[in-house]
Amino acid sequence: MAPKSIALLSLLAFSSVQAAERRLESFAANGNTLEIAVSDGRYRIKPYSTAIVETTFIPTGEQYDPRSHAVVLAPVAVGAALKDTGATIEYATSGIVVTVHKQPFRISYAYKGKPLVAEKAGYTKGEKLETIQFALDDGEALYGAGARAVGMNRRGNRFQLYNKADYGYGNRSQLLNFTIPVALSSKRYALHFDNPYTGYLDFDSRKDGTLSYETTGGRKTYQVIAGDAWSDVMANYTSLTGRQPLPPRWAFGNFASRFGYRTENEARATVAQFAKDKIPLDAIVLDLYWFGKTVQGTMGNLAWDKDSFPNPQGMMHDFAAQGVQTVLITEPFVLTTSKRWQDAVNSKALATTADGTPYTYDFYFGNTGLVDITGTPGRDWFWNIYKDLKRQGVAGWWGDLGEPEVHPEGLRHATGSADAVHNVYGHEWAGLIADGYKKDFPGERPFILMRAGYSGSQRFGMIPWSGDVGRSWGGLQSQMEIALQMGMQGLGYMHSDLGGFAGPVLDDELYVRWLQYGVFQPVFRPHAQEAVAAEPVYRAARARVLATEAVRLRYRLLPYNYTTAFGNSRTGMPLMRPVLFADDGSASTIDTGTIASTYLWGDSFLVAPVTEPGATRKDVYFPIKDSAWFDFYTGERHRGGIQETVAVVADHIPVYVRAGAFVPMTAVVQSTKDYSTKNVDLHYWHDATVTTSSGQLYDDDGKAAQAYEQGQYELARFTSAVQGRDLRIGIATEVGRQYAASARAYTLHVHNVMARPRAASLGGKPLGYRWDSKTGVLTARLPATAAAAVEILLVL
Repeated sequence: MAPKSIALLSLLAFSSVQAAERRLESFAANGNTLEIAVSDGRYRIKPYSTAIVETTFIPTGEQYDPRSHAVVLAPVAVGAALKDTGATIEYATSGIVVTVHKQPFRISYAYKGKPLVAEKAGYTKGEKLETIQFALDDGEALYGAGARAVGMNRRGNRFQLYNKADYGYGNRSQLLNFTIPVALSSKRYALHFDNPYTGYLDFDSRKDGTLSYETTGGRKTYQVIAGDAWSDVMANYTSLTGRQPLPPRWAFGNFASRFGYRTENEARATVAQFAKDKIPLDAIVLDLYWFGKTVQGTMGNLAWDKDSFPNPQGMMHDFAAQGVQTVLITEPFVLTTSKRWQDAVNSKALATTADGTPYTYDFYFGNTGLVDITGTPGRDWFWNIYKDLKRQGVAGWWGDLGEPEVHPEGLRHATGSADAVHNVYGHEWAGLIADGYKKDFPGERPFILMRAGYSGSQRFGMIPWSGDVGRSWGGLQSQMEIALQMGMQGLGYMHSDLGGFAGPVLDDELYVRWLQYGVFQPVFRPHAQEAVAAEPVYRAARARVLATEAVRLRYRLLPYNYTTAFGNSRTGMPLMRPVLFADDGSASTIDTGTIASTYLWGDSFLVAPVTEPGATRKDVYFPIKDSAWFDFYTGERHRGGIQETVAVVADHIPVYVRAGAFVPMTAVVQSTKDYSTKNVDLHYWHDATVTTSSGQLYDDDGKAAQAYEQGQYELARFTSAVQGRDLRIGIATEVGRQYAASARAYTLHVHNVMARPRAASLGGKPLGYRWDSKTGVLTARLPATAAAAVEILLVL
């Protein structure tokens, strides 16, 4: 055996002995907290709710650190009862029960009588890493650890916790820009390690049934989050770490983006081409050429290069008049050659050396310093730049390189070392912008596109993306897993550079398939290096036609997508969901916990992206036994609970709708500036397997911050009920106290009506309709009403 392996085994053996020798000395309930003294430190165990409990270990000689970058939920008194059974101590809520075994000392957790997880060796301290170990059940699947591409069930891997870019990655990437210290289990619980320090999260890589959290320092705090269903786990985790506020509505439209538009004329010509080709567009993203003519040597200028962009305010005004918002890239690096260098130094905005002078170092873009966003001077300096640009007309922000991409170990921040700050840097950066908006633009929703973040970054409105993915089929294949896993970890807007970013690859089939997938991901943003165009207006004719169809479908689905996003803001359920969520707790011959190639889009769609060149067939798993799914394009019915091989066509990817689903849609607009729900196509998929169902449509002005909380909204609720031959469809509208509702006309489309109805009525009066015997779709126009409750009766 190699000396390194022997040393590791010796260290593990020492750590295990250290944990085994831990002795309980005393315990007492202090308010909402159970405090336990042991031979090598003390524990603090406190419930946040009946489904969330936090455990902290403070080794002897260390002080309790109450600071958390992730947690925003205040613990509440849940009536936890303390009981000494002799061999154990129980600290029990009506949900979670914490059992402390006295000898050997060990802590275990159960939820509503069901064992969840238990510390194995518990806390141990090695030469370089401090570790907390947990025991896993055989067959228990694990998810989490941030953005990775290693397979949906991530058990068997040891993951580094160090946000880092992986340029040009393909179908596999062990380490990416978001390394989140959370593990989710197929047993429907989550373990969140509340500490941003660098380290490792080991998902049983040694195959001995051990989950290990390994850190270089910081807090030894974790929360156990439980739930009866996956929806409960999502709700509880996001109640703990914060929910995503609803982004501005234009964020759900189409983006023009590339690396990069070099001049104002080039940007104007691109926007004009979208209008000429009648391809909807809501935003244009300007990469680093907006502040410099060259990639190297100019980063940190953060002011318009007036040679290339002579009239930026006029340009942004003209774009906004067309419904096109301007998004600017910013980076936290200020080069010593940039125009703002001395100002940053004078303002004490930069991270420093041990003696307090700005820490400078070389990386690809030049010799640089790094904005210290953990200290007030750096935050104020950076925000003042954003505030000035916002007042000029900038509508959204792109934060790039925020891992930070190069972050020397010797660099010092106001709140600690590089290791202490690294994984939370992007998180704090997003928070800086969110806080700035609350202070200076409190009525507006920010748009914050970021390449790195941390647990809870969603509460700042962060829109994460999956980094510089290769322009390859492998790059496309990894994207569903990354987005699904990040949604499970609270960041529901994870998305990819549609078409792929890295490499001068011209592959129209790949490009189209990626955009067709993009219709059903949170943000529709084609982006790539400029050698091959990312924008559909500059692609070959056939690719342009198919890409345009994808964009137009994205806009037709705006009512459904915006409503799904509203649901995320209220419950934490991600927009993209693994099929595991649909089969929650039910038996299946298919291991749904390993499937990423098919996923749920909201609660109504099942999406199966085409990720292989020349594909003519695809395996699709249809979840939910005894249910039914309908082909969105053909209406063909598929039985739930089985896997099928389906035919693939060039025009679109396989997409299915759940029986009983309500899907509101609308006419295509050139931008969301012209979006309206005055006329809605309301689609309902009828089936004998569904006796009752419901859906909704949320609307507001698309831009006001906290619109729902302030009563500036409208929420239509749809219901269906079948009794005998009668199908009743109800529509009832709730209007917020500060919202002026307009009359809304619905065109109702009832799918899977296989024979002409015997009768149709609206509120007891005959209702005219059209029935297509070939498609089985009944269409009826409902008169415009404002905030009225109506019922449609179809006798089938």
